[in-house]
Amino acid sequence: MELLIAGLVLWSGVHFIPTLVPGVKRQVQSKLGDKGYQGVFALLIVAALALIIYGWRHSTSETLYILPMAARQAAMALMVVAIVLFGAAQYPTRIKQYIRHPQLSSVLLWSIAHLLANGDSRSLILFGGLGLWSLLEMVLINRREGAWEKPEIPSWARELRGLAISLVILVVLVFAHPYLSGVALIP
Repeated sequence: MELLIAGLVLWSGVHFIPTLVPGVKRQVQSKLGDKGYQGVFALLIVAALALIIYGWRHSTSETLYILPMAARQAAMALMVVAIVLFGAAQYPTRIKQYIRHPQLSSVLLWSIAHLLANGDSRSLILFGGLGLWSLLEMVLINRREGAWEKPEIPSWARELRGLAISLVILVVLVFAHPYLSGVALIP
């Protein structure tokens, strides 16, 4: 469990650097340049993910709560919205007229969905930790960037193409879930 927690702390810490300690970011950029900073950032994120995955797979877990079956159905509905939001973050969309941080909102919904479906200790740490990170990140980015500048609205064709891609990714994730996490979503 310690490696899982260490991975979450590293993930959060690296993402919080631009807002909480911008001087560190500027120092690394002045020494390594923008590409060097991005490389170090990427390596630290990959290390965080490795710690999270290894920590998840090698930690024992205790059941903390069991929710009714309706919670699992709600979790599936939240995941559809989460995938659409995640996709919407990648291109101009009408969703960005209403949600400032669709990708971070997606992570928050993903976390909530998984907490509804999983009541064990390592799930609480992983999904609760990433949910908390996404909330804090939204607050910190809002503070750093100031007023929300909404993007231009794209054509309906581009909007529908993006939605279709998001839904295809959702289907792929549903079928890949047993291989990614060891849990089948479709019996």
